[in-house]
Amino acid sequence: MYLVSNDLTLSVNDFQTLYKKRWSVEEYHKSLKQNASLAKSPTRTVTTQSNHLFASLSAYIKLEKLKFVHKLNHFALKSKIYFRALKYAWKEPGAIKYYELA
Repeated sequence: MYLVSNDLTLSVNDFQTLYKKRWSVEEYHKSLKQNASLAKSPTRTVTTQSNHLFASLSAYIKLEKLKFVHKLNHFALKSKIYFRALKYAWKEPGAIKYYELA
């Protein structure tokens, strides 16, 4: 992998520090978009868009808290959450009695 910069006055350490800062911003945007569903907004009005943005940011903050507790990244946390939800969803239909559906 090659890293490129147009600032020729940077030392190697300065360049690496700058790149690490930029990369953390990239990780933030990617996680917010993919794990907190910011990109999947079906909204049309300003109010619903604001609400969706707030919910996505709240989800990202919760993922950050869970990341430190469980020592897992956001993608691993998301897959664990989905797995547990699916496991629960498959158990739930067995608890429903057939006569309740009729």
